Amino acid sequence: MAFAYNARMHFLTFTPLRCLLFCCAANLLAMLNGCGKPPTTLERIQQQGVLHVITRNSPSTYFQDRNGDTGFEYELVKRFADQLGVELKIETADNIDQLFTRLASAEGPVLAAAALISSPERAAHVRFSDPYLEVSSQVIYNRNNTRPKQPKDLIDKSLLVLKGSIHANDLSALQADLPELSYDVSDQVESVDLLRMVDEQQIDLTLVNSNQVAMNQVYFPNIRVAFTLQDSHQQRWAIAAGDDVSLLNEINRFLANAKKSGLLLHLTERYYGHVDTLGYVGAYAFARHLQQRLPSYEESFRDAAKKYAIDWRLLAAMGYQESHWLPTATSKTGVRGLMMLTQRTAKAMGVSNRLDPKQSIQGGARYIAKLIEQLPEGIHEADRLWFALASYNVGMGHLEDARKLTAAEGLDPNKWLDVKTILPRLAQKQWYSKTRYGYARGGEPVHFVNNIRRYYDILTWVTQPQIEGTSIASGTTHTPGFEPNKSTTGAVDPAVISQ
Repeated sequence: MAFAYNARMHFLTFTPLRCLLFCCAANLLAMLNGCGKPPTTLERIQQQGVLHVITRNSPSTYFQDRNGDTGFEYELVKRFADQLGVELKIETADNIDQLFTRLASAEGPVLAAAALISSPERAAHVRFSDPYLEVSSQVIYNRNNTRPKQPKDLIDKSLLVLKGSIHANDLSALQADLPELSYDVSDQVESVDLLRMVDEQQIDLTLVNSNQVAMNQVYFPNIRVAFTLQDSHQQRWAIAAGDDVSLLNEINRFLANAKKSGLLLHLTERYYGHVDTLGYVGAYAFARHLQQRLPSYEESFRDAAKKYAIDWRLLAAMGYQESHWLPTATSKTGVRGLMMLTQRTAKAMGVSNRLDPKQSIQGGARYIAKLIEQLPEGIHEADRLWFALASYNVGMGHLEDARKLTAAEGLDPNKWLDVKTILPRLAQKQWYSKTRYGYARGGEPVHFVNNIRRYYDILTWVTQPQIEGTSIASGTTHTPGFEPNKSTTGAVDPAVISQ
């Protein structure tokens, strides 16, 4: 008994070596039990507090306007990041192939939100989410040309689509039945470029998704839908291929809730439903609103003009362009009030209630005065106001991008006549890809300024006799004064009132 007892006690004696071996075994057991299991992708995102997303800089995905970051894909993925309680960090790809390359990179983004459509080829390299938007692939032609009615009508036409796009896949499949069909691909353009090229008859045809046509058709009066090549394409998000589906499962839950809550319907209507356009709505309606609406706000325009040394008629023209002098006007992007101030601008200008016409007018006047002051000194007074108005519409960053592109073309970046010819390039990938702030609807600030100048001319014409006690002067288009009492003469053909 003693021997057995002593042997047992000897075995249970913990020497330093046995202690070390015991600890190692315990650690190994803990690891085997899962204590050392690496975090899932979703857990890593939540631990780091950041969701890294790749997209494309285009009107249907992500771009910047005077409201800041915007776009259908941006807004949707921003809601997803907010739900996760993390910061959203966006990076953009120059083309579709680069997007998939970055997504597959070990140090790349974890999610691609770029209006992607699944295909067998793509599904072999990435995992796709559940669909969130159904679109069709449409053949686009110029209305001045003969309308193609079926696939065989695409033969012997100049046809260009995006390289790596689902449309390139569709045409490749179509070639099996129509060997004579030929087409070109390019990664130097975006869908909006293709629509413009058809509109300007640089190419005969292109293929674009139906939502992109709906969003951009108003800017290209000559484009028409010839026919639908594919009835149903499902847009999805994508993550890198692999066994970890924690993020994908969370994405699918989010998209299901977005559909149930009406969020997807809201965003679809906002971006792809009726698109508000800038434009001259008719001098007849303007003349009628002069009598019916302007008298209620004229005093407020005059007060703000006096305070900020700007012609009150210019402020009134801005107000009409923005809201048609309706103080409760609200755009689909959330810009509100008579002068259509964003929340950020309203707060910065001391406006607590954007729907209060007096506050809105004061805020708009203060903001345009601030923009005028912020412009480089090299821009002289004759052009200064037009630059400020363009910035009011598109933002100072995009305006500076346009000025740099103007200088690069050997034109004068301080002359509005030169810059306004370059601004539309901000909607063309070959140009905006070279800029700091990227894509913008560069044609809009040009229309914005032109419309305000026209409204201002009419206001000057109809108010000049009462204000200045003189007859209407003849001559060229005037330059608005910055002093409210400054005499300004403007030649506006009275016939425009009856147009």
